[in-house]
Amino acid sequence: MAVTVLLVEDETSVREAVRFHLERSGYVVRAFASALEAWQALAGVDVIVLDWMLPDEPGIAWLRRLRESAFSALPVLMLTARASEMDRVEGLDAGADDYLTKPFSAAELAARVRALLRRSAGDRVRGALRVGLLELNLDAGTASFAAKELHLTRREFDLLAFLAAHPGRVYTRQELLDKVWGVDFIGGERTVDQHITQLRAHLGDDPTDSVYLETVRGKGYRMRAEP
Repeated sequence: MAVTVLLVEDETSVREAVRFHLERSGYVVRAFASALEAWQALAGVDVIVLDWMLPDEPGIAWLRRLRESAFSALPVLMLTARASEMDRVEGLDAGADDYLTKPFSAAELAARVRALLRRSAGDRVRGALRVGLLELNLDAGTASFAAKELHLTRREFDLLAFLAAHPGRVYTRQELLDKVWGVDFIGGERTVDQHITQLRAHLGDDPTDSVYLETVRGKGYRMRAEP
């Protein structure tokens, strides 16, 4: 599945140049000129390239909100003309994972995005995940819901953790089999349905109106971004 980049940049020439270079590197790019538009497009994103100066909200304030949201784990590259040490420190302290000043080269931009994706992929195999009342400790392999421990099988935990790490993104049954069970798994797609049913029971989800694990008709399943 292609990696999706959320690009937030109000200057048209810069936005289109960045979009061009990222798409040429093989990424799917969602490009927006305002903080509001970008906020509404967070679901299914893998990495964010964020301008500091935006017309409706400073990028630094948008970033702070992001770090308090269900999308807090998304890696962010701050893109700005503000090059002083104080500005870099403020951006990093606000939650930026990297900081690139204008003007910049296309090669450096693509390299920094690749580095962020490598680091975030490593982060997903350790640490913790939180979506609403659901918390997963990836180091210990434990999960809790509304502060009560969930007793999950290893495969239930792996499936729940994978979906929780990608809130808002829809995965087909086959994609979930490949990502969670492995490409060599010989079982059928019904296995995914059974595990989703079991997880919903653990979470108290109503299958017809699921708060956390949503069925997307004709496509597959996703973890709701903001249950």
